[in-house]
Amino acid sequence: MPGGVRPRGPLWLITPSLIFLTALFAWPLVAGIGQALTGPGGFTLANVRRMLDDPYFWPAARNTALLIVVLIPLQFALAIAMALLLRARPRFAGVYFYIWVIPLAISDLAAGLVWLAVFTDRGYLNSALAHLQIDGYAWLSYQHPVTMFLAVVVAELWRSTSLVFVIVVAGMQSIPRDYDEAAAVFGASYWQRLRKVILPQLRPSLQVALILRTILALETFAVAQALTGRNLPLLVGETYQWYSVLQNPNVATAIALVILALSMLAAFGYLRALREPGGQP
Repeated sequence: MPGGVRPRGPLWLITPSLIFLTALFAWPLVAGIGQALTGPGGFTLANVRRMLDDPYFWPAARNTALLIVVLIPLQFALAIAMALLLRARPRFAGVYFYIWVIPLAISDLAAGLVWLAVFTDRGYLNSALAHLQIDGYAWLSYQHPVTMFLAVVVAELWRSTSLVFVIVVAGMQSIPRDYDEAAAVFGASYWQRLRKVILPQLRPSLQVALILRTILALETFAVAQALTGRNLPLLVGETYQWYSVLQNPNVATAIALVILALSMLAAFGYLRALREPGGQP
């Protein structure tokens, strides 16, 4: 452009998106920060201190972190294994696909209630054990925190692995089979082809799936609430408790901001860790 003036056309084109994102994200974020850091007398850190002093906050943070550490690797291992099975084109591959994605159509609370019917004291699991002449077990008792946690892991594994599976299947469909076949011709074993050919090309799909699943795992609530109530506190559950039960939206917002910060840190970490060598994320 003459005189070094840049055209304003592109700016006008993205203006509606900027307005939409500001209204959808930026303004609620500013309002949330203001609510968490204000009180009757103006600016205060009392809500943050009350959040940190709450006896449920740190167990909730620990349980949420532990859920992510245990759940995410299991989900990705299962999703990749199922996607590789479909890539091999077995008989009835389409049937397998639709069966595996059924949990996507089930709400979080409904999934929690389904697994509550399995793990409750008179549920299907204890009934099956009774048929085998084995005494039942209080899987969801507050006295057994390990089995409570495992019940939530199993329920979340069943409910949300299908999301990772769909993303991985979509990523595998974009990988040309020629690469895999060429590696096989040159003597590469199946595991070598998986590590050196398939998984590197799945990097963008795995990146998206990791970000989504970590954020959604941080927001796990309905399944745990249906199975354990507050016996297994999680961060989103504490947000609900402070907002709806204790009627304190300021502290609830402070916990929500912690979840937001953890989500953003996780997304940034995945983008850094899984970016192309020598390139952009």
